[in-house]
Amino acid sequence: MNELVTLKNDEAVCSSLDVANKFEKRHADVIRRIENLIAEDSTQNCVQCFSEGSYTDSTGKKNKFYLMNRDGFTFLVMGFTGKKANDWKWKYIEAFNTMEKLLSERQTSAWIENRTQGKLTRRAETDVIQELIGYAKAQGSEHAEKLYLTYSKLANTMAGVTDRNLATTYQISTLSFIENIILNQIRVGMEKGQHYKEIYQQCKKQIELFKDVAYLEAV
Repeated sequence: MNELVTLKNDEAVCSSLDVANKFEKRHADVIRRIENLIAEDSTQNCVQCFSEGSYTDSTGKKNKFYLMNRDGFTFLVMGFTGKKANDWKWKYIEAFNTMEKLLSERQTSAWIENRTQGKLTRRAETDVIQELIGYAKAQGSEHAEKLYLTYSKLANTMAGVTDRNLATTYQISTLSFIENIILNQIRVGMEKGQHYKEIYQQCKKQIELFKDVAYLEAV
């Protein structure tokens, strides 16, 4: 559900574009509704709930849109009716709850410590991958520069992470462990003179073994 809600300045927000799309409304109508809410609100609370921005469409034209927090979203969709609308309301509520729970978790010492350690592991992994790029080039690879992206995608996918800043304490810990596996397997593989493609397969195999063990321990 996190794709419905994002973070801006450490606040959970969603966009008028996505709301228009999910609730099957014209974006221009949603914009008009938001601006009417702001104009007609004598308390001025709505001003704090909506933030104007712009995006570039497929034609290159700049268009206006709004970001809104939970209160702004609630105020906006209050009048949207029908089964589909209600279903999306609940999905957005769940997404806001998830994001706000993550924001609270990010304040804990466990999250901060894991994030700090994760950055150190990531830096070490990056250094090793840089060595692997030169190693792969020496073996004839014409796309060795893509190895950084390849291993990053492998680690993130295996850990279930799409954005490190939005990862839970458990996900950060798992990702750090996986990146340790990767950097160690790359080092061992290069020392043994393995082909760079074989090194990748060994990394993937060891990560899958780790995930199987972690699953069994969880059960």
